[in-house]
Amino acid sequence: MFTVSDFRDLVQLLDEHPDWREEMRRLVLTDEVLSLPSAVRELVEAQHRTEARVDQLTERMDRLTERMDQLTERVDQLTERMDRLTERMDRLTERMDRLTERMDQLTERMDRLTEALTKISSDVDWLKGDQLERRYRERGPAYFAPLIRHAHVLSSDEWVSLVEGALDQKQISEQEADDLLQTDAIVRGRRREDGAEVYLVVEVSWGVGISDVQRASERAAMLARIGKTTLPVVAGSWVTPDAQEPARIMGVWQVTNGRVTDPEAA
Repeated sequence: MFTVSDFRDLVQLLDEHPDWREEMRRLVLTDEVLSLPSAVRELVEAQHRTEARVDQLTERMDRLTERMDQLTERVDQLTERMDRLTERMDRLTERMDRLTERMDQLTERMDRLTEALTKISSDVDWLKGDQLERRYRERGPAYFAPLIRHAHVLSSDEWVSLVEGALDQKQISEQEADDLLQTDAIVRGRRREDGAEVYLVVEVSWGVGISDVQRASERAAMLARIGKTTLPVVAGSWVTPDAQEPARIMGVWQVTNGRVTDPEAA
């Protein structure tokens, strides 16, 4: 039986022989216990590595936090600038709305002015045409002398009598009679070539257009159906370019500012 005295003797021997201690440990302690210091060292080293990584991670997080703070500050600045820009855009939009409203008002006024000017222009054209028509009636012999001799501008009574006589003879229809009575001027005279009686069917306009040429030709043809020799004539300050070729084709004479143009010459 192992006694206390034996234990003391064993301790004394181990003190006297230190190299026995390792063998004693191997016999007394298990492998797990023997490896515990090494495991503890490894654990400490792992802890040190973990702490180092935590320090690195903490440093990275600090840098990231700093960058996030910088980014937040820049976003705040950008937001402030966007707010100022939005405010300026709102003011600009308001000014544009006011400008658009003023432009609409100006456009409306311009439309009214254009309408008024168009009416004035139409009235002026009518007045000029009416004045020109009276001039050709009053001075017909002078204006139409190159075409005929002994020129005589028929009065309203003479013209009505001629047209109504043809209507009574059923040579023309009611519609044709009304149309003939709208003729600006009828001039009777003698043709210079052979002295035969001829009637000039004259349409007067400040600026002679295609419609004037057509009316002169059509009304001259109507008057010819009642047995009168006729010449269609347009008179005015000028003849529009697009009316000159139709005048030549329809055989309509042109009188502009006292100058007579033969259809063939035109």
